[in-house]
Amino acid sequence: MTTVRRVGVVGAGTMGSGIAIVTARAGIETVVREVSPERVQEGRKRVEAFFDGGVKRGKLSPTEKDEHHGRFRWVTQDSDLAECDVVVEAIWENLDAKKELFGRLNDVCPPETIFVSNTSTLSITAMAAGSGRPDRVVGMHFCNPAPLMKLVELSRALQTSDEAFERARAFGEQLGKVLVSTKDTPGFIVNLFLIPFENDCIRALEAGLGTVEDIDTAIKLGLGYPMGTFELLDVVGLDIHYEVSMSLYRELHDHRFAPPPLVSKMIEAGYLGRKAGRGFYTYEAAGVFGA
Repeated sequence: MTTVRRVGVVGAGTMGSGIAIVTARAGIETVVREVSPERVQEGRKRVEAFFDGGVKRGKLSPTEKDEHHGRFRWVTQDSDLAECDVVVEAIWENLDAKKELFGRLNDVCPPETIFVSNTSTLSITAMAAGSGRPDRVVGMHFCNPAPLMKLVELSRALQTSDEAFERARAFGEQLGKVLVSTKDTPGFIVNLFLIPFENDCIRALEAGLGTVEDIDTAIKLGLGYPMGTFELLDVVGLDIHYEVSMSLYRELHDHRFAPPPLVSKMIEAGYLGRKAGRGFYTYEAAGVFGA
């Protein structure tokens, strides 16, 4: 299987920046495309903060940090992705926007380029249908935060060729990820279970069943989870949780996927989690990707 030399990442928000960090750390030239210089700068700050944190904690040498940074190109034009072997989209969860993006990239990228979507809520089959190259579209859901989580859920559209699917699997393995294959259905495996569980925990908090600390302790010691629900939500970000919850709720029409009112209140207050310095817990300083 051909080794991926150059990856394009479209979107430099929490997920896009995280995926770009993963690809750069794997030694791959990484081209990150955002819609404006301002959004590019925001993405760069996320990436720089992550690597700076690694140096401070002794997990990364200054030389390694510079090597990782040297693999990045930050761009604002689709045409800058023309030489990428794989393009990963990590834009907002809107099917029409993702189809339109892939349609544009189809005119830019060579026929052999694989298009990957990081969605975990929208139909890969529907995205493939609007891409111009339906046999070369694959779903790869990187668990958040992507630089820290090993799991990637791999999903094929009805139209995805065996060759493209295996290339996507080889790409994930090149990144050092653990891959599981899952059906093209909203939520795949992880979020189909996780999102309603997280929402149930938030509702339990709203109902006064226990404090944040008590519920997290019960989950860790009673269920054997490595992190409490509220600890995890603070790492992921309340804004990301809201977006994924609403997307799954619109797809599945199950009330357990609808985010409880407390989520919206916390977002309005700016309590987004670790990245904001405050979420369900309070932190000494804002951190990137839970770092």
